Amino acid sequence: MNRLRQLQDFGQSIWFDNIHRAMVRGTELASMIKEDGLRGVTSNPTIFEKAIASGSDYDQAIAELLRSHPGMPIRDLFFALAIEDIQGAADLLLPVYRDTQARDGYVSLEVSPDLAYNSNGTIDEARRLWKKVNRPNLMIKVPATKEGLPAVEQLINDGINVNVTLLFSVQRYKEVADAFLSGLEARMRRGQPIAHVESVASFFVSRVDAAVEKQLSGMANTPNADKARALSSKIAIANAKLSYMAYKEIYGSERFAALKENGASTQRLLWASTGTKSAELSDVLYLDELIGHDTVNTVPPATYKAFKDHGTAKATLEHGWDTAKAQLKQLAELGIDLNGVTTALEKEGVEAFIKSFTNLLAAIDSKAAKVSEKLRANA
Repeated sequence: MNRLRQLQDFGQSIWFDNIHRAMVRGTELASMIKEDGLRGVTSNPTIFEKAIASGSDYDQAIAELLRSHPGMPIRDLFFALAIEDIQGAADLLLPVYRDTQARDGYVSLEVSPDLAYNSNGTIDEARRLWKKVNRPNLMIKVPATKEGLPAVEQLINDGINVNVTLLFSVQRYKEVADAFLSGLEARMRRGQPIAHVESVASFFVSRVDAAVEKQLSGMANTPNADKARALSSKIAIANAKLSYMAYKEIYGSERFAALKENGASTQRLLWASTGTKSAELSDVLYLDELIGHDTVNTVPPATYKAFKDHGTAKATLEHGWDTAKAQLKQLAELGIDLNGVTTALEKEGVEAFIKSFTNLLAAIDSKAAKVSEKLRANA
């Protein structure tokens, strides 16, 4: 049996962490949905930078947009291109959305990353994108910064599906869950339905190991070398397992029970950044070790292919919780501040997405200039 499909037997949905025009308009995405049981697609500024800036797949669309809207701002031009891809993917996934009663079948589109520290700007742009895409199976991605939390609460209150991204710490995850629940509660107080208002909390995995490993490797010639070596490539999974422990507690609470009675669904944890960063590790490590009920794993192309070839589908997420706690305690005893690491990763993640977005807009601007020149020459 298809290994990716087998994950559904353990309550996990696989989403694809990539999008580009050819996969949406060709047969690739449709085949993945049919053959692999793919249940969603995620995008981010880096993914769109790779898709639009390289090659010529978008040149004709840019020409058509500039022909009908001369002088269109570059940012608007980007979103027009991205929305076409998002709508196409959402339409292909609509049967999944319906078959799963709105639990899966989503496509995620991120607000501009330079709004990560702007609550009101995030809310305004999210609302605009929601209306423009006009698909029930859209999720708006909002960074899990402190400023992003009130935006999440308001958007859920609005009835907009939200993918809360760039989550690295268990504490911030709890704050995200609180924002989600508060949004549902506010919506319910207004007499609005809360069924089918969906959200995921995108908890990043491999970047945590990559950051911690830098500090552990620095202890190679110290008395703590053996202890540091024993924790190598263990912390990201331990961190993720503790977030799932928090998930179980939050959604087993009386607070959520009251919402559930009115049709609310849980905000699932979504494992992101699940491609391994080191060639010494199994290329399916962050899939094999994080398989559990009511979770999502959004998988980059190479890892998706690898798991389909040699991954192991079995329940692993709810095993080893005591070990995970012990490993995080041992990390602290070595003097490594995981909270400091995750805070830095959030900041670096926002900065990386802003850089990708800036590069993307510059690439589109360059393409648009060439297209405009051709249009003028042919006028």
